[in-house]
Amino acid sequence: MPTFDSEFAEIRFGCGLSPVVGGVDSIDAMLDGLTSQDAIAQQFPIEHFDIFRARMVKIEEWRKVRRNNRGTELAAEARKQRKVLNRIAREDKAKWLGQSMLRRTYTTSGFFERLAFFWGDHFTAHGKRGLIRRATGPYIEETMRPNLTLRFADLVKAAVLHPLMLHYLDQSQAIGPNSIRAIKKNGKNAGLNENLAREVLELHTLGVGGPYTQEDVRQLAELFTGLSFQSKVGFKFRKDYAEPGTETVLGVEYDDVANVKPVLAALEDLSVHPATASHIATKLAVHFVSDTPDAGLIAHMSDAFTKTDGQLMAVYTAMLEHPAAWQRDAMNFKFPVDFVGSACRALAIPRGPIEALDEKAMKNAIMVPMAMMGQNWQQPNGPDGWPEDDAQWITPQGLSGRVRWAMGAPEILQPDLPDPRGFVDTALGSFASEPVRFAAGAAESKTEAIGLILASPAFQRR
Repeated sequence: MPTFDSEFAEIRFGCGLSPVVGGVDSIDAMLDGLTSQDAIAQQFPIEHFDIFRARMVKIEEWRKVRRNNRGTELAAEARKQRKVLNRIAREDKAKWLGQSMLRRTYTTSGFFERLAFFWGDHFTAHGKRGLIRRATGPYIEETMRPNLTLRFADLVKAAVLHPLMLHYLDQSQAIGPNSIRAIKKNGKNAGLNENLAREVLELHTLGVGGPYTQEDVRQLAELFTGLSFQSKVGFKFRKDYAEPGTETVLGVEYDDVANVKPVLAALEDLSVHPATASHIATKLAVHFVSDTPDAGLIAHMSDAFTKTDGQLMAVYTAMLEHPAAWQRDAMNFKFPVDFVGSACRALAIPRGPIEALDEKAMKNAIMVPMAMMGQNWQQPNGPDGWPEDDAQWITPQGLSGRVRWAMGAPEILQPDLPDPRGFVDTALGSFASEPVRFAAGAAESKTEAIGLILASPAFQRR
């Protein structure tokens, strides 16, 4: 068991150091924080997808009214109401970003917040058009946070069958070539969509280069036909879309029972596969420890995964108890969201100013600057999520964006800026170097001094 370092634990595995929230005092406390009541989510709420879905239903109702009453005042009113609902959704997405930052600022379990982000990224899904474009926050709230301490299989099933994932990877459009629907339509518009099947194998479970073939992708895609959703009911299995017959994935046959049971069985088998154990262990180690993690650390985590059929608490424990996870000479560069979140935590931003920001102000203060740093909030470029390689974040534009934000945003979010001489230790702890202390002390203003501390290389690492 490694020697526990509370300060390092908050930086590497949590949301950073704080002047108002004490650090964890042991690995056991870190793990207990994962299984405790999610109090910070209650304090700074983000809507669950089931509630968000009611907005989608309302939008569809107004769309139907407009379609059935073209050229009338009722149609004009329907168009107006749809605009209102879309505007509120945009505003709420900005508000939820603020809530996310407040969670990182005041949580007593930074490890939980980091894991929620990690799994939300691992199972990347976002809307592509219409109101559902704003649904990523509710998706993560409903799917990742309640399941991140259970078995990996539970997380996989919750994410893969979620309406947002089915929408994002176009699964609802998949129709089995020999399905009842295809026969009725004489094959018109019938066809497989392999997106979900490919990402489940390549990204969610076995990993790139895993032990699967194109035939496995096709067979899993056939098994997935029937998976769909409707705004009024959420997830729905459509028997008439499902491809009949037995499908074989990685040598395992899944019988045709015209319901979701064989899909769940396949996801279960993929979730406990040895290749999945290695893939998930590696990805967790890369995210939390280093771009090139110790092979022994990965093996230890993978072994814990395999022995427990993917009990995630066992995997987290294996990571935290391995000495390689605590090496200070192997530190990652923070994602923009981690950089901004840890800055908010170090500054102990008050709730009032950030909750008072309207949509435009939130964009100017956080959302647009994060995009300039290279991370467009909840909009990664593809289903593989955000890149882990430090080199992807250490770019001239990205670094410039961080410096500009550090120099300007803190006084907006924290009107009462702290004394820079004390803030050096608050933000950096034992990582505070003499050059940074000198630069902060020599700065012409608090704003400049705070900016120099937040822009320092030491603060950029985790």
